Amino acid sequence: MDNSTFVISLISGGCAGTSTDLAFFPIDTLKTRLQAQGGFFKNGGWSGIYKGLGSCVVASAPSASLFFITYDSMKIYTKPYVSSTQSHMISASCGEIAACLVRVPAEVIKQRTQTGAIGVNGKSTSLSNFLYIIQNKSGEGVVRGLYRGWNTTIMREIPFTVIQFPLYEYLKVRWSQATGGKDISLIKGAICGSIAGGIAAAATTPLDVIKTRIMLSKERVGIFKLVTTMIQQEGYRSFLNGVGPRTAWISAGGAIFLGCYELVHTTLTSYTQQNPTFAS
Repeated sequence: MDNSTFVISLISGGCAGTSTDLAFFPIDTLKTRLQAQGGFFKNGGWSGIYKGLGSCVVASAPSASLFFITYDSMKIYTKPYVSSTQSHMISASCGEIAACLVRVPAEVIKQRTQTGAIGVNGKSTSLSNFLYIIQNKSGEGVVRGLYRGWNTTIMREIPFTVIQFPLYEYLKVRWSQATGGKDISLIKGAICGSIAGGIAAAATTPLDVIKTRIMLSKERVGIFKLVTTMIQQEGYRSFLNGVGPRTAWISAGGAIFLGCYELVHTTLTSYTQQNPTFAS
């Protein structure tokens, strides 16, 4: 990947991630409270739906940038060796792993704050919950505290992105073919992103519920034990908690996320072609 492609992916990804998280943060809060143990009202109900926004804003740009830098790079590297669909799957999976280096700690802090968990000084803010973890108040270690739920996040994100991005690219190609091979507009690309995101979100909701429960658990718990306990105490339907808000949020968010990415990417690419010294 050359310098200009790297910078374009960096900026485009950052803009896409930040705009999406800011627009749909309240829905994410509602989804988290629905999935948390005890249910919606026990974890805050309708109040304070912007709790945890600080950690989300700080992490959204770098995590999205890491994703698209890795995704765009891997598409270039894998293209000669595998099919287009396989390339998108591999590239998206690698992108999610890279993004989770930033996303998981931010998600832990954000979800603690969204559900009213108390950090240092008896407060429930992003900063107080961050300090709670790095001061090792939980007794599980700083790294283990910040990366609680790493395995389940990866377990959720890879299937999600393996569904979303190949489907997104496929829909764009099919729409282009239906209109005589012309490049589709940004609006049509956003619609493709919305459809792909909604399908992937609904399909991976059970994995998202498990990830949320592990991140919010007061003590470390294994996946098998957690799943068994949930089935015994709450039934199988509990694995679909929050499926409505999650699907709506990611479906609409997919339109903004991928639409914004394509808009910024196209604009910067055009600018770079006219100004070759950009990002050199």
